[in-house]
Amino acid sequence: MIGGIFIYNHKGEVLISRVYRDDIGRNAVDAFRVNVIHARQQVRSPVTNIARTSFFHIKRYNVWLAAVTKQNVNAAMVFEFLIKMVAIMQSYFGKVTEENIKNNFVLIYELLDEILDFGYPQNTDMGILKTFITQAGIKSQTKEETSQITSQVTGQIGWRREGIKYRRNELFLDVMESVNLLMSPQGQVLSAHVAARVVMKSYLSGMPECKFGINDKLVVDSSRGRSALEDLSKSSSTKTAIAIDDCQFHQCVKLSKFETEHSISFIPPDGEFELMRYRTTKDIGLPFRVIPLVREVGRHKMEVKVVVKSNFKPSLLAQKVEVRIPTPLNTSGVQVICMKGKAKYKASENAIVWKIKRMGGMKECQLSAEIELLSTNEGKKWTRPPISMNFEVPFAPSGFKVRYLKVFEPKLNYSDHDVVKWVRYIGKSGLYETRC
Repeated sequence: MIGGIFIYNHKGEVLISRVYRDDIGRNAVDAFRVNVIHARQQVRSPVTNIARTSFFHIKRYNVWLAAVTKQNVNAAMVFEFLIKMVAIMQSYFGKVTEENIKNNFVLIYELLDEILDFGYPQNTDMGILKTFITQAGIKSQTKEETSQITSQVTGQIGWRREGIKYRRNELFLDVMESVNLLMSPQGQVLSAHVAARVVMKSYLSGMPECKFGINDKLVVDSSRGRSALEDLSKSSSTKTAIAIDDCQFHQCVKLSKFETEHSISFIPPDGEFELMRYRTTKDIGLPFRVIPLVREVGRHKMEVKVVVKSNFKPSLLAQKVEVRIPTPLNTSGVQVICMKGKAKYKASENAIVWKIKRMGGMKECQLSAEIELLSTNEGKKWTRPPISMNFEVPFAPSGFKVRYLKVFEPKLNYSDHDVVKWVRYIGKSGLYETRC
């Protein structure tokens, strides 16, 4: 695994040096300085091999962090560790600058002893590290604190400490979806997918267990038989279930229960955390349709007409709607007419920016523009970039629904009905483009 960790300043001076294995010598420090930091040409690759030694390096605020090894290690894991190490240092003393590293070098060595053991990454959870490592050093001095630290480091529930109490038990769940679309001028969907995050804020007393159910399809092999969970309750008027292509869970989720019962069961960390991520490509309810019409009138004039249609319930409102219509580089002037919102030509961005504060469902808005062009000697025809769109809608375009959210806490005297729960759906535009 990792043979050593070195931190350099922009001059190539070593600020922190920690060697974990005997095969890494002091000459490795000089090799990285000469071949990477003081190289004549800028080193663009984050991995550099020098004399059968691999240097994995990242740069933050003119500070270089390098992980050194002579073994064939997983590069993605090493970079994930380095980024996590930066996040840990930032949580303790802010920006990872040369001055901050010099002021906190004792703390950094303590952290390196905890997060790396003989070159193998160990516990990198900031919540656990902060329970027994502070700016002054090790916090645990009494036997009670020592036993609590031991249980958190070696126990199964390291992301939540015991003894948490709230006067009011609350649970906030945000389903945030990002819609990505590429559509042809004729309205044919060329590519579309939704990338989403489920973020939870937990303010619960004790050590509660939460159960979270969603309306996804469970694809089961024919040899194992059909699952009864495919026949979900038909409460939704549009579609009963969505097909999730792939998903990723927080470490608190019990994966064994998800595979057998198809319910997401977990003991949540205290405060805000990302419960899961998912991606879907089928049956996406596109919130907006953009119909472009571009007509060239001679060599010095162009007419543009753009119609935006909303495809969701009339009772819902879209906010922060913005349409960007690209213009040619030789545009000399633009006259814009729109019945709703405000439209303005931005010469610096070569685009007409049309902003609508709010737009209801099943509505239609239209923009017309006359573009005056300068005569140019270039024979190249203008390649029309796609019209892009930004928006925010109060629903999940994939059709994702929270079927239930239950809380169980047997030790303390509160039930699922005593917990105040809030569920919010937010749909935003990712790369939402229509060719014209």
